[in-house]
Amino acid sequence: MHATVIATKFISSLLLLPASLILLCIVGMFLRRSYPSVGFVLSFASLLLLLVLSSEVGALLLAAPLERRVPAMEASAAGGAQAIVILGGGRISNAPEYNGEDIPNYQTLARLRYGARLQRQTGLPILVSGGMPDGSRVSEAALMANSLQEDFSVPVKWREEASDDTAQNAQFSAVILQQAGVRKILLVTDALHMSRAQRMFTQAGLEVVIAPSIFFSHERLTIKSFLPSGEGLRRSDYAMHEWLGILWFTIRSGQSQPAGEIAVAS
Repeated sequence: MHATVIATKFISSLLLLPASLILLCIVGMFLRRSYPSVGFVLSFASLLLLLVLSSEVGALLLAAPLERRVPAMEASAAGGAQAIVILGGGRISNAPEYNGEDIPNYQTLARLRYGARLQRQTGLPILVSGGMPDGSRVSEAALMANSLQEDFSVPVKWREEASDDTAQNAQFSAVILQQAGVRKILLVTDALHMSRAQRMFTQAGLEVVIAPSIFFSHERLTIKSFLPSGEGLRRSDYAMHEWLGILWFTIRSGQSQPAGEIAVAS
């Protein structure tokens, strides 16, 4: 794993949940000696936010605005597309039930399932994108291709196996596709991830039709949805990661597009 990737992951982990709120609470505790009121407010606010964002309903405060930007793809939107691109979302390493091999995690598997569905509907060739950012010996793209072929009986035409992040997913995939004469794609990833991914693939020179999957904001709410849970915290952390990613991408690219005005290609 490259040093820059390690540094980026370390810094981002401190900015995300739950580390950011834990650190804020600790700062508040230290400030209570010199500034009792300020310290109390910081500590209380951090614990309150942790309580709220640990519920699935609380996670919607961060997730719903992102998902509203990327409606589910309509069948008519696929017209003119030349390929389907499925982005990797992680792996489960050393799975004992698969003889210690790595396999796609639940998030990646959901993307693959939707990508396979689109392939059957459109007949378009598939590119899978995902490298080895965690130092694995097998690329995520290889795991995805194997799963599509073995679990869904869907062929994969291209593998992008060198990327460490979404920006590289876009850059390296665009090179492969443009060499094959592909200019317009159906892009498959989670609804939370789609806003950032779409902007990066568009910047890489491709015309993008968004095909988002996994919409948390459309799920039925139950009493459990209002209670703190590991899943609620995971969703809040994921959404915060995407908000920070969009902000960082906007700063680095020098774009001034207002939030909420990300175009949806059709």
